[in-house]
Amino acid sequence: MSDIDNHPLNRKPDETPALAVDNLQVEFSAQGGRVQAVRGVSFSVQPGETLGVVGESGCGKSVTMMSIMGLIPMPPGRIVSGSAKLNGKELLHLPVKQLNKIRGVDISMVFQDPMSALNPTMRIGEQIAETLMIHRGMGHGDALKRAVDLLERTRIPEARKRVRQYPFEFSGGMLQRAVIAMSLACSPSVLVADEPTTALDVTIQNQVLELMREIQREEGMAIVLITHDLGVVARMADQVAVMYAGQIVERGSVDDIFYRSAHPYTLGLKAAMPTASMHVGERLMAIPGSPPDLFSPPAGCGYCRRCDYAMNVCEQQLPELISVGDSHASRCWLQHAQAQVDVDALYQPGASTC
Repeated sequence: MSDIDNHPLNRKPDETPALAVDNLQVEFSAQGGRVQAVRGVSFSVQPGETLGVVGESGCGKSVTMMSIMGLIPMPPGRIVSGSAKLNGKELLHLPVKQLNKIRGVDISMVFQDPMSALNPTMRIGEQIAETLMIHRGMGHGDALKRAVDLLERTRIPEARKRVRQYPFEFSGGMLQRAVIAMSLACSPSVLVADEPTTALDVTIQNQVLELMREIQREEGMAIVLITHDLGVVARMADQVAVMYAGQIVERGSVDDIFYRSAHPYTLGLKAAMPTASMHVGERLMAIPGSPPDLFSPPAGCGYCRRCDYAMNVCEQQLPELISVGDSHASRCWLQHAQAQVDVDALYQPGASTC
């Protein structure tokens, strides 16, 4: 096994992960060649645990999860190699008929844009009921009653009235709740939430996040939370995987990532966040440069061209994930035992690569 999630410090004995991914590689055929969108990603999430997957747009967060669920078009997409096991059962390369029996039942996804996940020509209640009728064999009447219960559970007011309405009659926050209700209809063991609070105001965002936490406590399901918002990660996640250029560059507990950051990219993300201690007129720090071209990824570290601490070896050879503490590792040569760098001084709180 090839990544941090399979490090002995990260594995719990005698417990099967709800979702375990090993060395996933995904590419897309394009006019200019092949885009290596996901390059050897591995992670695992236990029942009742929330894994936050964070990184800038285009780093491979959504493609990773959509590949696992068989939701990328093939072609042009292609799973080159890897393994993805849901409760111990391999998902990759399953026939569509078998995947259809798993998606929405054992693993569900809350998409970034709830309107795109709903059929605008069908009533909300009918869409939720359809899931129950197909996967649970329920009759139409019982399925609609269950749809009302699910909308009430997600705190949509006047649920009996709302099941007869169309998506355009819902506000953005209500649409997101309806999508969550649909995702929870069959009590999945893993819920993938792809930017579930995008375009929602702060009040509704907090309500949606609290709803997800409450349902997780009741159901004991695992959550994979995809986001670029470190504030959401700090609030929701137990474990965090930081992605850059199709790879996981740092992985650890939420405290490790925020208080003991061990990769320059993670430090750069933190420096770009507004904080309560900032003064009026103080500017946020931007990470200079651009991500590498994944048509032809660099031989070494994908971040080295943007890193103030890059060494010759960074450009020449890809670093392994190096353990820097219990359940905490970083894909960075600065953590290597032979690196001539005062790492303790480098990673003091407030340190930045910018």
